[in-house]
Amino acid sequence: MSTAASRPAFEPALIVVMGVSGCGKTSVGIEIAARFGLAFVEGDTLHPRGNVEKMSAGMALTDDDRRPWLDLIGAALRQAHEEGRGLVVSCSALKTSYRDRLRRAAYGAVSFVHLEGTRAVLQARLAERRGHFFPPALLDSQLAALESPADEPLVVSVDIDAPVDSIAAAALNGLSTLGIIPAARMKREAR
Repeated sequence: MSTAASRPAFEPALIVVMGVSGCGKTSVGIEIAARFGLAFVEGDTLHPRGNVEKMSAGMALTDDDRRPWLDLIGAALRQAHEEGRGLVVSCSALKTSYRDRLRRAAYGAVSFVHLEGTRAVLQARLAERRGHFFPPALLDSQLAALESPADEPLVVSVDIDAPVDSIAAAALNGLSTLGIIPAARMKREAR
């Protein structure tokens, strides 16, 4: 009998739910995490106070503003990876360089769920949102900054013009296709 620990067929999933403000990162991230018993981290809670104040005042963040925030998110991903546990994080991750920074922090083990929607759908969602520091007027700056992750590895893109459970199901199907989440587990969780 071997005393060596057996390695699971799948590594614990590290998933970043990404997209511009108003796309539903938090709601979808919570749903994905809940379906698989993973921890969820709301990336907005990791913003330094100065970032929140700047956005609340209607000013877009610069790359320099975002770096400390991305490093905190990267640290959470790295810690989960090192502890051998899965984690779902919400983070706009608008640029390729931001996503690469997160990948480096977690030793490349990160998958991204990109939530996409039309400007009209995004505006409508932002108009309905209450109690968030991000003003709808900054949507255009995020859309302008967004660099599509479509050609990057381990990325699933999902249209957001659907209910949260449908968006999460589409994301999970995509992650299963990429081999991030075992298909057998997906079937069990869908019951």
